[in-house]
Amino acid sequence: MNYTQNEKIEQVADTTMVVGVDIGSQLHYARAFDNRGRELTRRVFSFRNDIEGFNTFNLWVETLKTENEKTDVIIGCEPTGHYWFAFAKYVTDRKHKIVMVNPFSVKKIKELDDNSPKKTDAKDPKTIAKLVVDGRYSEPYMPEGIYAEIRDLVYSRDRIIKQHNISANRIQRWLAIHFPEYLGLYTRFDASSGLAILEKAPLPEDVIALGVDGIRKIWHEKKLRGRGVTEVRAMTLVEAAHNSVGLSGGYGTRSELYMLLEEHRLWTVQMESINKVLEETIRKVQYVEKLLAIKGVGMITIAGFIAEVGDIRRFKSPKQIQKYAGLELIENSSGKHKGKTRISKRGRRKLRKILYQVMIPLLARNKEFREIYDYYLTRVKNPLKRRQAMIAVSCKLIRVFYAVLTKGVDYDRTKMLSDIHRNSGFIAA
Repeated sequence: MNYTQNEKIEQVADTTMVVGVDIGSQLHYARAFDNRGRELTRRVFSFRNDIEGFNTFNLWVETLKTENEKTDVIIGCEPTGHYWFAFAKYVTDRKHKIVMVNPFSVKKIKELDDNSPKKTDAKDPKTIAKLVVDGRYSEPYMPEGIYAEIRDLVYSRDRIIKQHNISANRIQRWLAIHFPEYLGLYTRFDASSGLAILEKAPLPEDVIALGVDGIRKIWHEKKLRGRGVTEVRAMTLVEAAHNSVGLSGGYGTRSELYMLLEEHRLWTVQMESINKVLEETIRKVQYVEKLLAIKGVGMITIAGFIAEVGDIRRFKSPKQIQKYAGLELIENSSGKHKGKTRISKRGRRKLRKILYQVMIPLLARNKEFREIYDYYLTRVKNPLKRRQAMIAVSCKLIRVFYAVLTKGVDYDRTKMLSDIHRNSGFIAA
């Protein structure tokens, strides 16, 4: 839920105890304060990242509540990697309110008390608690149900793609060393006809030993068809092997490529499998089919957007999503000096990446978005540069996604273009 600054401050009442927790990989540190920022403990409390440590922490909190006659507890911490997930679930299950403070805020404010930039396990919990008392926190969003499933699938897909690219780069490195001519014959190293040969004859001398007839026999056994399996292609491959400048090798060299090819096949199969599951899962989200009607927007883009945003109905307006993505416009001005306007980049990095990557196919295939993009570039008043225009179009796409997913309306290309002149005062990013 989105609270104003005053509403956040009002939640820390006289009967509220604020606990700041510095999250670590194995050991956490906590300190407790009242609503005026007065500490309720004499020393830092430490506990381990396991059920026994969590139970000890819970007993410590309940004891302090009773001793200081408090009825409510707000626990603040930093979103340190993935280490806070288990702790957040534990305290939430016990009806305690947990909030998050921005690590940037902790870094900038920790010098106020002692005028020192030092960072210690005793100092950070105090800084975190003071930020909570001042209402400088946000409530964490933990996706549930279909949204949690989509996020896990998207993150798994990102990991598989990364490994798939690594294996592809390793194979191309091997070919560049031992058979560089192969990379000149095929547009893609993993073409079916080319891989069929590499699996049997990876080195140039192996291709020469096969000859044209041997190569065509392999293609015939694999039941490959098309322009890439002609006699002319086989002759070209043998000729390239004769003239190869690649380094020769033995059993170990061949084995290396066999293992790389096997690894690449594994990641390819996994990627195809998770794409299928992700497509089936994403269609369970209400109104997703309406988003697919937008030319240039595919299933992977929609899945990535929902994985980062979660349930879009938790946002009151598309501007909040824009800020959440780090696309909020900011400037540094003072007196007569007016600095350049830029995006904050303080939001979800992956969401920004998704919105930026979709711009290329979107502007190429979607006439409406292309017209808006060209308008931003060529308008008389305050024309934008190309990247700035792409950011402006990304914000437009957010508004379209928000309207479709929250209201269930159909994508209307006419309506989107009709309000283009209302944005004529858009500040350059």
